[in-house]
Amino acid sequence: MALTLHFPAKTVTTITQFPENPKTLIVQQCKTTKDLNQVHAHLIKSRFHLNPTISENLLEAAAILIPAATMDYALSIFHKINEPDSSAYNIMIRAFTLKQSPQEAVMLYKTMLENSLEPDRFTFACTLKACSRIRALEEGEQIHAQILKSGFGCRQLVTNTLIHLYAICGRIDIARKMFDRMSNRDVFSWNSMFSGYVKTECWREIVDLFNEMRDLGVKFDEVTLINVLMACGRLADIELGGWISEYMEEKELNGNVKLMTAVVDMYAKCGHVDKARRLFEQMNIKDVVAWSAMISGYSQARRCKEALGVFHDMQMANVVPNEVTMVSVLSCCAVLGALETGKWVHLYVKKKRMELTITLGTALMDFYAKCGLIENAVEVFKKMPLKNVFFWTVLIQCLASNGQGERALETYYIMREKNIEPNDVTFIAVLSACSHVGMVDEGRELFVSMSRDFDLEPRMEHYGCMVDILGRAGLIEEAYQFIKNMPIPPNPVIWRTLLAACRAHKNVEVGEESLKNLVTLEPMHSGDYFLLSDIYASAGRCEDALRVMNQMREQGIKKTPGCSLIELDGEIYEFLAEDNMCPHFKEVYDATENMMKRIKSAGYVPNTADARLDAEEDDKEASVAHHSEKLAIAFGLIRASPGTTIRISKNLRVCTDCHNATKIISKVFNREIVVRDRTRFHHFKEGSCSCNDYW
Repeated sequence: MALTLHFPAKTVTTITQFPENPKTLIVQQCKTTKDLNQVHAHLIKSRFHLNPTISENLLEAAAILIPAATMDYALSIFHKINEPDSSAYNIMIRAFTLKQSPQEAVMLYKTMLENSLEPDRFTFACTLKACSRIRALEEGEQIHAQILKSGFGCRQLVTNTLIHLYAICGRIDIARKMFDRMSNRDVFSWNSMFSGYVKTECWREIVDLFNEMRDLGVKFDEVTLINVLMACGRLADIELGGWISEYMEEKELNGNVKLMTAVVDMYAKCGHVDKARRLFEQMNIKDVVAWSAMISGYSQARRCKEALGVFHDMQMANVVPNEVTMVSVLSCCAVLGALETGKWVHLYVKKKRMELTITLGTALMDFYAKCGLIENAVEVFKKMPLKNVFFWTVLIQCLASNGQGERALETYYIMREKNIEPNDVTFIAVLSACSHVGMVDEGRELFVSMSRDFDLEPRMEHYGCMVDILGRAGLIEEAYQFIKNMPIPPNPVIWRTLLAACRAHKNVEVGEESLKNLVTLEPMHSGDYFLLSDIYASAGRCEDALRVMNQMREQGIKKTPGCSLIELDGEIYEFLAEDNMCPHFKEVYDATENMMKRIKSAGYVPNTADARLDAEEDDKEASVAHHSEKLAIAFGLIRASPGTTIRISKNLRVCTDCHNATKIISKVFNREIVVRDRTRFHHFKEGSCSCNDYW
């Protein structure tokens, strides 16, 4: 009887005589579902399908070997086998696991036991893999008991899959005990342990285990090195990471894309971004993981403009980004205030119908919030398929930082009505909301509610929020006593928060006490000296202000220069305070001069107390006029389309003069201006600010 097989290369093969043992024909020569259908039909006609061995060959081809074949087809073959044995069940269990249906694999294992069939080591290994995929710890433990009863507990294949199961289900302690008891470990045993430690983020244990592996002279492979490089990146262990990099070069493994990507990622996470970039450029093949690692590296190093540059190159290379890429790019857009690029990313996410996971959804909300588009952040929140306490907390924080404290608290109470219990981070968000809008009584009540109603012990951040709430409200003495009564020693941030409140309310005495404590804890922080200097200056004690500045110079402490960013037509422009070397220097300074003249005519009076202390009296007005955000706003006025919102990101807190000036600019030029400073957002419109002058 003749049989015609069709192969992908358009060739047609005719078999004139069907072989008595058709295993080779079925398992090796069938390449498509059509080939398999022809063979299957012939087996039925010739009644070969009644032979258990041949039917299992057919089942293996349908379930595993031919990718295009469906599991429905494989099931139809399986159900027609008269009393299938454990081998047939093994094929189906393995197939369901491979084709992302681990639940069905576990159910089939239970059916096998119900039919009184004895599982073998392959059955156990395949079913345990399925349990690992769905984190089915309870079922895995039951199978472990069956393994011990069946006498397969010492089989290496079975032990390796058990180690992987326990590790991936969070029982890394049990996994390690099993690993340590193994008399004979192969590389898969070690890798199972490494994989478990990766899943549980036990980075130090990975490094220690790898050192043990080297001491014992056990050979490692690509999977081992990738896991260890990941740990090196998280621990900033550049010494071991560098050793692996040299080992790869010595063994000529630099052509391995996965390994090279892991090395690039390791160097980037260890802060050696330039070294990572050099290796990245040497890679002949760069997949999406490699590009994402490089972008993420720049993002974590806060070199966000370079990260977006790499993303642009990635687009030019026609490499399709994934979720990791999108999250890193959105993070950079949030830092830079790069609204147009971030909007493109969101459009891409929608177009590709990417799932709004916790990570991606949070990145989108954070991006919109940090660009001052709070309604867009709310819209992302509404579209999240699952709204857990994490997302509610992010929304509350977004509202709080954008000056919508009342709305943030309303959101918190809506969350509570939905019986979603807050966590400690939620309370940081709601207390922050109270501080931004001056809700002192609400803040006190929420702080007490943490431990009283939810058994949450306040952390340093919560105490810091309370100091901020009291300090902003002018309750300086109460804030000071609150710090003195804290059950844990206050950190520099606590004292710095109080110092900032002293500047706002011109409290010299408590300000001096705050700086004394700060100098003890963190002596080289320039901002602290400037805060006290400002307090002296605002109190008319200019000599004391200059003394503080001289003390800074003597100790070699340098001030962080003011820096503001603005995005125009997808490009980021950077301005430094009193910078006469910036691009478009003449254009920017001419525009700034014109802007200052117009707002003076509208009633603006320069606050020269915010000028450099070492500036001559005649230069003080020019000094405050050339603060970085004023330069950026002036540039935006002449370059951005009429009527569009001007968005500025600043690295320092907005000074009083810039805040007053920007309010008047928004009215005179009829522009909405959004300024994001180090601590919050200011939405300026028609001569007023969203913070109600309370920042």
